[in-house]
Amino acid sequence: MPILLHPHPLLRRRARELPAITEALRALAENMRETMLGQAGVGLAAPQVGESLRLIVADTSPNRNLPIALVNPVVAASSRETAAAEEGCLSVPGVREVVHRPARVTVRGLNLQGEKTEMECEGMLSVCMQHEIDHLDGVLFIDRLSRLKRERVLAKYKKMQTRESTE
Repeated sequence: MPILLHPHPLLRRRARELPAITEALRALAENMRETMLGQAGVGLAAPQVGESLRLIVADTSPNRNLPIALVNPVVAASSRETAAAEEGCLSVPGVREVVHRPARVTVRGLNLQGEKTEMECEGMLSVCMQHEIDHLDGVLFIDRLSRLKRERVLAKYKKMQTRESTE
């Protein structure tokens, strides 16, 4: 699936809640998972592939063989303790920066069978879940940087995009 790139306006919209789990939604989740793996990503949100839906897929396992798909996910609780981790984004390719987020989060949502699920996340999974849920709210990881760092990163990104479009 093609991935939307910053500054596409769909990336800045709040995605809509899903009222039901359908076969089409399951197929979308599988296509998203394949796209994510094909791009060497660890997470992908539906808005990144042009679908304004509250659906994310992720796999932070070492062998990329433990996929997670969540419908209507929310961060239900987060630790006061924070952690810094370098993040990148398939919608802002070529950019990686350190982002500070809660070290641990509790995420709630539905699995693809429509069952309520709750996950206690830490480490890379915590970062990934927060990053992907941010996408559902129209927030990009670059929004979590200081103003000065964000301006520098966006200038570098625009330069890279300009260079690629002229090649």
